[in-house]
Amino acid sequence: MTVGTVHVLDLESGNLRSLSNALTKLGYEVKWIKKPSDGLDVAEILIFPGVGNFGHAINELRNRGFIEPLRAYIASGRRIMGICVGLQAFFAGSTESPGVKGIGIIPAELQKFNDSTKSVPHIGWNSASVTKAEDEGLYGLRAESKYYYVHSYRADTEVPLREGWTVAIGNYNGEEFVGAICKDNVFATQFHPEKSGVAGLRVLQAFLQGNRISKAQASQTDILKKNLGLTKRVIACLDVRTNDEGDLVVTKGDQYDVREKAATATAGGKVRNLGKPVEVAERYYHQGADEVTFLNITSFRNCPLVDTPMLEILRKTSETVFVPLTIGGGIRDMIDPDGTKISALDVASIYFRSGADKVSIGSDAVLAAEQFYERGEVLSGETPMEMISRAYGAQAVVVSVDPKRVYVSSKKCTKHHVIKTSHPGPNGEEFAWYQCTIKGGRELRDLDVRQLVMAVEKMGAGEILLNCIDKDGTNSGFDLDLINDVKSAVKIPVIASSGAGKPEHFLEVFEKTTTDAALGAGMFHRNEYRVADVKNYLSEHGLLMRNESELEL
Repeated sequence: MTVGTVHVLDLESGNLRSLSNALTKLGYEVKWIKKPSDGLDVAEILIFPGVGNFGHAINELRNRGFIEPLRAYIASGRRIMGICVGLQAFFAGSTESPGVKGIGIIPAELQKFNDSTKSVPHIGWNSASVTKAEDEGLYGLRAESKYYYVHSYRADTEVPLREGWTVAIGNYNGEEFVGAICKDNVFATQFHPEKSGVAGLRVLQAFLQGNRISKAQASQTDILKKNLGLTKRVIACLDVRTNDEGDLVVTKGDQYDVREKAATATAGGKVRNLGKPVEVAERYYHQGADEVTFLNITSFRNCPLVDTPMLEILRKTSETVFVPLTIGGGIRDMIDPDGTKISALDVASIYFRSGADKVSIGSDAVLAAEQFYERGEVLSGETPMEMISRAYGAQAVVVSVDPKRVYVSSKKCTKHHVIKTSHPGPNGEEFAWYQCTIKGGRELRDLDVRQLVMAVEKMGAGEILLNCIDKDGTNSGFDLDLINDVKSAVKIPVIASSGAGKPEHFLEVFEKTTTDAALGAGMFHRNEYRVADVKNYLSEHGLLMRNESELEL
């Protein structure tokens, strides 16, 4: 049953489907506004979502004639909520886009996070604490809750507080920033409520209903200050491929072999079928997964534009799973069956419109890195990473890396970056380098993992999904040597993947590396452990985690 109508600005940026799904779940009819004449004059509740570059968002507003009408809307006293770049647009400007003037109702400029001490972008689940605010509390926020952030630029709290705004404060490794802000009819969040699980839905619902919590209520949560800060993320990954019957299924490989062991030497084993993708994703969401990743591992044989089942999986999943969704496989330039040339940016846009928050690029990132070095480390401006990050922001681009360990007797044996390994080779070798692969690990390339991650970071990647062929399916723990080496080479966040078999492996990787997140697959698919089991174990051992028990509004 519809309980009301909400108007949403549509600047065609990022995953608007998830916001629409969240509003629909809360009982609201969504009306889209692409230009001021689409109903801005009659809107009573307006949401301004945004992702990506500050300057791009402001220029879109200006080109569509929104700047003055939005100022008039705000002055009229009607309610408006900004999300992510929607919050940033209320400020005077950002060092991300020098010379670009924002809407300017808050006379301050956003600054980039200090990346000398932490990964940037700031990606993951953090707090929005109202305990330092001197005014009334904010809509539906709870100090014990965590919210999903993804941004590189922060708004300092000093000017808004001085100007009479109520501010909910976040803290990222010592740097405070505006997590949410409110004054009169204006409310905005730096985090994405539509991707923040039930905690985020609660914020949206409170804003839509006009319900604010009082300062007295907020002050009762002072005891929860220890909850401040960025949590460790536990990500559930679903390898999706077409089985022998033509159905898309969740599968899992052993060193990238997803078929059951053959009964005879000549008989080919069937593709492992571990469940239907949407059902499995929903299960992990309710178990507390901080993100869900779909890797379409047969995509290099098919055109995503006609891969209707995979797109439908995204659409269906985003209706009930309100945490970030990543899709990997086939994000590249291609030619449609009718001969039409399709860019990687267009392919990514289709996935975003279908419910994805991030896209993961694999083999094409390796090829692009090779060309980058062939050009003398000069950017072309035309790689998938560059095009997508320009349009949607670096946070929307994940590069999935599939390296294979190569043992050598000494550092002089290869031109590639060599590390001393804690796991000697078959002949007692103490050194190894990690060779990049493409096509699901089937083809080796003359490029090491350090070269790859440094190149794609320059191209605009916002996160590294770090797999390891040697560890895949072994349930023996993550490759700590590899993770530490990659973390030392880049400033962007890294997701540790491959090898997880029990909760202790997650604790080990978080304690012995500086990885930003860790991913599990087979141990969850086979129901050996729930996502909640891993998070509870980590919490019991002193790691800050998102509370996965928040399942009801």
